[in-house]
Amino acid sequence: MSIVADDVEYNVVKSGVMLKLFYLLAGLAVLSAGLSVAGKWLGTSIVMAGHTDDTSLHEIVIGDDVISAHANAIRFQRQRVDGIATRLDLYFRYPEMEGYSLAKSADFNNAATTKSVVFVSFEPRQMSRDMTGRLEPIYRRLIVDKPMAGPSDLSLYDFTEKSGYLNELLAVGSDASDPFVARCLTGPAAKDSIAPCERDIHVGQDLSLTYRFPKELLADWRRLDAAVKDKARQMLRR
Repeated sequence: MSIVADDVEYNVVKSGVMLKLFYLLAGLAVLSAGLSVAGKWLGTSIVMAGHTDDTSLHEIVIGDDVISAHANAIRFQRQRVDGIATRLDLYFRYPEMEGYSLAKSADFNNAATTKSVVFVSFEPRQMSRDMTGRLEPIYRRLIVDKPMAGPSDLSLYDFTEKSGYLNELLAVGSDASDPFVARCLTGPAAKDSIAPCERDIHVGQDLSLTYRFPKELLADWRRLDAAVKDKARQMLRR
């Protein structure tokens, strides 16, 4: 083989190697960029963990009531749509009563030093009386006679053994003709729950609103109850 032929063959082989090297480097660059994007997306997904900071409004119809709620206040992704529903679950950071945001993500992920998230559910009424209305005809027969003194003038009642409400107590705040009434878990069950207290009220045309909250907020029960009712009025469309 001549020297010229050898040079031509060498150059062809060299060009082939360089081309393969170019494709390899280009592929690595694309892969690296893809991993970077995927990493950022995955990181954001982990931080969001089912939450959203989208503040667009959704209108949800339950019976004869229409609720207008921001997406970041709706707990579950499947409920962040307009239309007819049988139930709507929301959460708010108290006292602002605002939905999820990245700045307050620790509160919604139960990673903050204090508990401040209130869970709210709307659904059709199943009972003719809300919790306040059930105090005299029902709860009075199920609680002990002598209450314990609670925070902010609350009276805390233990349930009797035969009441069916084991490991719970009844918190009653007697303000005018509309007393505050809530049930709270006690013992280990309360320690494992981020919102061991529960109260339900009647709102709208035919809705029951149940809100669950940290036991620490019992001390601020007047403002808490007013804030929840005010938020409900804001969201309900007539």
